[in-house]
Amino acid sequence: MSGEKDLKKLLKSMKPKHNVGDYVFCTVESLENIAIKDIVMSFTESEGITLILKKEIADELKLSYSVVMSWITLTVHSSLEAVGLTAAFAKALSDNNISCNVVAAFYHDHIFVNKKDTDNAITILNKFSE
Repeated sequence: MSGEKDLKKLLKSMKPKHNVGDYVFCTVESLENIAIKDIVMSFTESEGITLILKKEIADELKLSYSVVMSWITLTVHSSLEAVGLTAAFAKALSDNNISCNVVAAFYHDHIFVNKKDTDNAITILNKFSE
């Protein structure tokens, strides 16, 4: 299954879901002493390994972070080749002064927003299906 590519269908059926919890972005030099099950996402960059973790895990590991975020999943199965989905929701959030950090995984797009913006972001994203 490659997922939906039609932008109109994607926007109408994206059904954002708030994943309960507080999440943070951290960077480490190695994954030593970090359990894979505790990592929401990892990405290797030349400067280090970026991790998205639950805040309590980062605190236990004494990792630094700059902002506490909420994780919103667009529950529609979007294709990795879909065009315009990220641009559409990012613009809507930006128009409302909400920063978003996006991770496109195989089945879904995942949006991380500042915790204080969670309710407003969900409301904005739900407007696409009206």
